[in-house]
Amino acid sequence: MVRGIREAVEGRKIKDFRNCPCPCKPISMKPGIKSIRTKALNQTVTSVRRRAKRVILDLENGYSFVIEPRMTGLMLLSDPPDTGHLRLEWTLQKGRSSRSLWFWDRRGLGTVQLLSRKEQELVLGPQKLGPDALEITANELKQRLAKTSRAIKVALLDQKMVAGIGNLYASEMLHQSRIHPERTADQLSTAEIRSLHKAMQQILKTAIRYEGSTLGDGTYRNALNQSGGYQNQHQVYGQEEKNCPSCKGAQIVRIVQAQRSTFFCPCCQIIPS
Repeated sequence: MVRGIREAVEGRKIKDFRNCPCPCKPISMKPGIKSIRTKALNQTVTSVRRRAKRVILDLENGYSFVIEPRMTGLMLLSDPPDTGHLRLEWTLQKGRSSRSLWFWDRRGLGTVQLLSRKEQELVLGPQKLGPDALEITANELKQRLAKTSRAIKVALLDQKMVAGIGNLYASEMLHQSRIHPERTADQLSTAEIRSLHKAMQQILKTAIRYEGSTLGDGTYRNALNQSGGYQNQHQVYGQEEKNCPSCKGAQIVRIVQAQRSTFFCPCCQIIPS
């Protein structure tokens, strides 16, 4: 999302910010629209960046929009899937050129906040979010996992443990590193954690290059309302009862952990006796 909108948004001035007419329940937005307009209008977007699974638009006055898309939120520059689920519109101007940036959310689970630097530290700091999954070292990952007896799949989804890993990618990482998702996190060996760390880096970077995964419901779209491409690279996620592409000798199994679907190969990913 960040890469998709950065070039079109950075360096532009916010000329308008508005709620879009939507018949669905409103998304969470703090502060209110009037306060946001007072602080954000006529401010230039100095940078577009990511913190964990949040899109951040930094403004020249020190405030930042912090957008958490969650399950069905999209940041769009054109062609929204429909107008009925448009939530917010930024009108951005540079010289005589004007364009819109929209936040679209079918289920209304996303959140948008305008935060000062001090407020950002409280919301995005180390008390709320762990090290980024693309920045954490293998040694730091080992130290953090050693402190929890939860299943490794559940631990990877804890954003205070390591920030930025989604459910789909956790299954893929564990398959690539041949770790059973129900293994206790603090019982993993040093070699296993190194393998997991390597898989974490490879899978996330590849998924970013393919612009994410658009699943069967078609919910996720990139900034131009086009499908991502990483769904074609999935080894286990959504592949229940299909032959494992790694061992070719077992079928992918689906279980539920912390109310989320987990997919794995019972042949490749075993629990040591």
